[in-house]
Amino acid sequence: MIYSVEDDQAIRDLLLYTLKQAGYEAEGFADGQAFQAALAQRLPKLVLLDQMLPGMDGERLLVQMRRNERTRHIPVIMLTARDSEMDKVRSLDAGADDYIVKPFGVMELLSRIRAVLRRSEKKHKLERLALGPIEMDPGRREVKVSGEPVTLTNLEFRLLQFLLSNPGLVFTREQLLDNVWDTGYAGDTRTVDMHVRTLRVKLGEGAGYIQTVRGVGYKLAETPGQA
Repeated sequence: MIYSVEDDQAIRDLLLYTLKQAGYEAEGFADGQAFQAALAQRLPKLVLLDQMLPGMDGERLLVQMRRNERTRHIPVIMLTARDSEMDKVRSLDAGADDYIVKPFGVMELLSRIRAVLRRSEKKHKLERLALGPIEMDPGRREVKVSGEPVTLTNLEFRLLQFLLSNPGLVFTREQLLDNVWDTGYAGDTRTVDMHVRTLRVKLGEGAGYIQTVRGVGYKLAETPGQA
């Protein structure tokens, strides 16, 4: 779903027609109030946001989205008649993912939308690593268990990130060394056991998700069990 926030009905109708012809589900809003009401019901994959709107302008709406945990990840393309360098800089600094000046070509618009969505999908994959009570934000290098921050060493972080990215898969100690440790690491596999042990301690109630597979190695199970 793509939301278009545009007070000019002719432009809004053109945008919705273009998006639907390109295969996107789309919905339009004439002002910020209607847009915010829709956000409360359903989150879109992308927002096309005009600068000059009745009531709350587009820039203020953008700032509110970026301050809200629920909407801060949604990509936003500013679509506006304002073409000064300062307007562009201010919008991009406020969190816009792209800035398109009216009048625009529909082919360029669709190309920009596809590019922003691709970047957003990659970023989303990086940000959304979670299993049970364990949550990880690789971009911010943050880990939480049941909402409480957990401090990990660099290797512990990389080990957990690798396991969270491959839930349910079993890895030998050698495979974990190849994928997590620096290339050319010359140590033995006992270092994997040591890091798994300290990682379990730090994860607390999340420890049971890292399970030992006897005779093989380790896996991150989708349900907790005996570590």
